[in-house]
Amino acid sequence: IMQSSFETILTEIINNHILLVTFNRPKSSNAFNTIMSEELTSLIEDLSMSSDNIRSIILTGSGEKAFCAGGDLKERNGMSDDDWKKQHLVYERMIRALIRCPIPIIGAINGAAFGGGCEIAAALDFVYVSENAKFALPELGLGIIPGAGGTQTLSRAVGERRAKELILTGRVFTAQEAVKWNLANDIFPVDKLLDETIKIAELISSKAPIAVKQAKQSIHKGLQMSLSDGLSFEIEAYNRTIPTKDRIEGVLAFNEKRKPKFKGK
Repeated sequence: IMQSSFETILTEIINNHILLVTFNRPKSSNAFNTIMSEELTSLIEDLSMSSDNIRSIILTGSGEKAFCAGGDLKERNGMSDDDWKKQHLVYERMIRALIRCPIPIIGAINGAAFGGGCEIAAALDFVYVSENAKFALPELGLGIIPGAGGTQTLSRAVGERRAKELILTGRVFTAQEAVKWNLANDIFPVDKLLDETIKIAELISSKAPIAVKQAKQSIHKGLQMSLSDGLSFEIEAYNRTIPTKDRIEGVLAFNEKRKPKFKGK
């Protein structure tokens, strides 16, 4: 995980179980180019296969002006149709990796999240925003549409009618509006955003890791099923927690009136 070879992202382990991932292209407002997209995908896919004791992930941007300004249009300038499509496959894989990751991923949105940056925010499990955060999906003004999941993830977060308004107009909306419309969970001062997000990540990391992963999957997949199918899926997820050592430890700790020590087994 602690690859020093990443060119465009920084990784730091906090309190043993939290991985802080920071987009690190500040001169480009943390816009993602092909390399950043490939590096993030590689990191998230590796964590999905073998979590190495990481129980929650926080995604943020370097500096205070931008979380991520979306796809790097300078890199795309003059691209042929085929090259554009090939590059976009990299972005699609990145979004799918984020959505499918079994470990909870929390966004700490510190500034502008435009285009693909807004789509990344919408793909995460939930996000907190700084007071100066702002969002927009300006793709229609470039002759394209949001293609990194935006028409799907934003609609699921804010509802169909609001998503249509935001995508069809491309208008900028504020941190307060993001909270009001359910794209973000809460809003914090710029200098408190990361600390507050870490507190929530610590709380998640204190729970039984297998149960966390099963609950996340049950919520996400269940919402795409009928209630009846969702209930059946929930029981399958529940049954996966019964034979774990953490389930035994959790009940024992409760009865012994102490904090449980979960091992993710």
